[in-house]
Amino acid sequence: MKPRVSLQDSALRNGNFSLRIDPVRSEDVGLYEAWVKYNAEVHSCRMELGIITVTLSPPNPVIENELLLMSCNSSHRASLVEMCWFHNEHLGPTSRTFCFLPGVLSIFRPSMSDAGSWRCQLRYSDKEIISATYNLRVLGFDGPTNPVVYAAAGSAAK
Repeated sequence: MKPRVSLQDSALRNGNFSLRIDPVRSEDVGLYEAWVKYNAEVHSCRMELGIITVTLSPPNPVIENELLLMSCNSSHRASLVEMCWFHNEHLGPTSRTFCFLPGVLSIFRPSMSDAGSWRCQLRYSDKEIISATYNLRVLGFDGPTNPVVYAAAGSAAK
């Protein structure tokens, strides 16, 4: 897994033997175990790493008015009960929420207002809730709705 994996040598002296994986990939899913020997004592810990992925079709950046499909999947083993998408959750009146049974979120004619933070939340039959945030970029025209602009003769038009 090198060079994506590291240990913080300075933290080891303070009893922190955390493993850092950057970036995490789908193939990193699984059980991790650490053993640390200090003098005559051996300490160990186990941790399971699960992965959640957000997939766009077509990939980011999205072009305005072209069909966009967003999916969210996780390595969690229980049955998926519900998938919710939250758009710009804490940004006031432009925030939106979509919840449905497992499937794909379709945005038929994405616009500039669809850009920004999207959070996918997966709820499972064992009561586990897993989420991931994705920053969506939309390429398009963010100008006046009327395509005619008038400018005084001799001035600059913007």
